[in-house]
Amino acid sequence: MKNQDLTEKMAFIAEIEKLKIVYRQNGVFDKSRSENSAEHSWHVTLMAVLLLDHASLPDLDILRVIKMLLIHDIVEIDAGDTFLYDEEGKNLAAEKEKLSAVRIFGLLPKKYNEEFIGLWREFEERQSPEARYAASIDAIQPLLNHLITAEKDSNPYQMTRAKVLDKKAFIQEVSEELWELTRDLIEKSVENGLYSRD
Repeated sequence: MKNQDLTEKMAFIAEIEKLKIVYRQNGVFDKSRSENSAEHSWHVTLMAVLLLDHASLPDLDILRVIKMLLIHDIVEIDAGDTFLYDEEGKNLAAEKEKLSAVRIFGLLPKKYNEEFIGLWREFEERQSPEARYAASIDAIQPLLNHLITAEKDSNPYQMTRAKVLDKKAFIQEVSEELWELTRDLIEKSVENGLYSRD
């Protein structure tokens, strides 16, 4: 291909195909396999569009949110998916994810490389309203997924309601409605035996 810009974009597009084989803790609806990170990215992006009216943050740039959610897990191609409650694993994953971001986004033409690295960092740091909203949706989706797909009375990691609430508490700063939804999903999971009562 003679067009360098197009060649670099296609190299990136081919590389992100690998996100479809990065598997997460949660399953899919028919319980046949684990959800992959590409499916998760699609799901959270659509959720962000649909739930925007429930965010308490004014004037959110939804296109920026969409971009963040579409790219936020691409680094898992090299770093893998780290379980939210694995504190040691998260510390080790942080450096791997930075290196992965440099490598994978580095496949893109400079303009897109800089934009995507910036969006990925913004999402990770949660400093902007868009990043906080995107992170809150990213935190809600696994709760819903787990409630829908997990076997009743299955709690292999001995998760407690208090521990899950603690990890998700930042959602309250984004939206009282979404925080209420979050607590409701957690309570339903407790009723289904997916988390202990504390």
